[in-house]
Amino acid sequence: MTSVSIEVEVPSSFSADKVFKVFSDFDNIAPKVCPEVFKSIETTEGNGDVGTIKIFTFGDAVPFTSGKYKVDAVDASNFSYTYSFFEGDNLMGILDSITNHVKIVPSADGGSIFKQTVTYNCKGNEKPSEEVLKIEKEIYEKTFKAIEAYGVAHPESY
Repeated sequence: MTSVSIEVEVPSSFSADKVFKVFSDFDNIAPKVCPEVFKSIETTEGNGDVGTIKIFTFGDAVPFTSGKYKVDAVDASNFSYTYSFFEGDNLMGILDSITNHVKIVPSADGGSIFKQTVTYNCKGNEKPSEEVLKIEKEIYEKTFKAIEAYGVAHPESY
């Protein structure tokens, strides 16, 4: 089994705890701020903790319709969150899973850096194309910026 990864890093002027709080509300915010990417995110099992299962229904800007993922780890004190897609057409027929590890790292200036490592775990030797990886990285960056902007516009919520 082979794998390929992409790294996303987006600086923020907001503290790590604030960014993590906003990011923790991803399921509610993402369909509002990026409906072209996320039509809906539905929890089918669990309460958000480890083991929770969710279904993403993707929007028209994405060449997939759905993906099912499981929450693997949540560490609010270290601002990290890990989840893995294990079912859906977002696996492109060539992947066993897609693991996402999100970490918000405090920076010296009081802000933070949003870091996300996306690992595509391939069934065989076939991997997602460089074009697909580039598009996905851009979507992750755009989504983070949109979610951050939502948090700025709704400070009373975070």
